[in-house]
Amino acid sequence: MPIGPIGEKRPNDPAANAVLIGKVATRMVDERQVKPAARKGGRARAEALTDERRSEIARRGAQARWDR
Repeated sequence: MPIGPIGEKRPNDPAANAVLIGKVATRMVDERQVKPAARKGGRARAEALTDERRSEIARRGAQARWDR
């Protein structure tokens, strides 16, 4: 998927991408209003995790690395 200037994902369809670029160029849509989709999921998950759960995930990851 194409990446925009501030890291947001752009439409994969060339026509939809052209429409979005046209709207940004004519200031119908502010460039900052195009939400970065890649950052939304991880941040929301991190905020939803408890300290115990985050620690458990880290412990399992460290164990998997040491097992190799």
